[in-house]
Amino acid sequence: MTRILIAEDEPRIVRFLAKGLQAQGYVTACAADGRQALDLALTGEFDLLLLDLGLPGLDGLDVLAALRRRAVRLPVIVLTARGSTEDVVTGLDAGANDYVRKPFRLAELLARIRSQLRPEHRAEEFVLRNGDLSLDLRTRQARAGGRTVDLSAREFALAEMFLRHPGQVLSREQLLSHVWGYDFDPGSNVVEVYVRYLRNKIGADRIATVRGAGYRLVRRLEG
Repeated sequence: MTRILIAEDEPRIVRFLAKGLQAQGYVTACAADGRQALDLALTGEFDLLLLDLGLPGLDGLDVLAALRRRAVRLPVIVLTARGSTEDVVTGLDAGANDYVRKPFRLAELLARIRSQLRPEHRAEEFVLRNGDLSLDLRTRQARAGGRTVDLSAREFALAEMFLRHPGQVLSREQLLSHVWGYDFDPGSNVVEVYVRYLRNKIGADRIATVRGAGYRLVRRLEG
């Protein structure tokens, strides 16, 4: 699943972007100020950042500069009402990958996002494996123990999250935000329900419960 961070302080624009991106299958999270945007971008959990320059707290250019100083290669598309050539050059020189002036059409922005996420910009691993468990991200096919497993969209997304982090303990909050989005009810037991579904399909011993911390995909060797 491709996760996009929206760093924007205008609620109307945030709603517009989140709705449009989610309709295209992207998972979104939002930051309303520069400090929050920087903190989230540094987690390594996002595939692309949409960055408004006029953020409160910490200016967008400062966020961008801080990311590049730390050698964070996260693709950044700047969204701003600052439309002069000098502003564009400043943004690109600071490390932006692309620049979109407000107001913009969603179709154009989506095209620019797709461009930044193409293989020449971002190496994509199409088949995730852990022992005899595999997910093909192109065909959406899952295999476990030599057999094809039929997974729902949510089950597939949950399995993908585990396979991208084998051996790592993933909290309920991490799984909720990655698979269901940040606006999902944190009090829901949906994670537990779907972990149970997934265990029933790929094998209960593949996903360990770490009491008080979350869940972990048990590492397995090929063969």
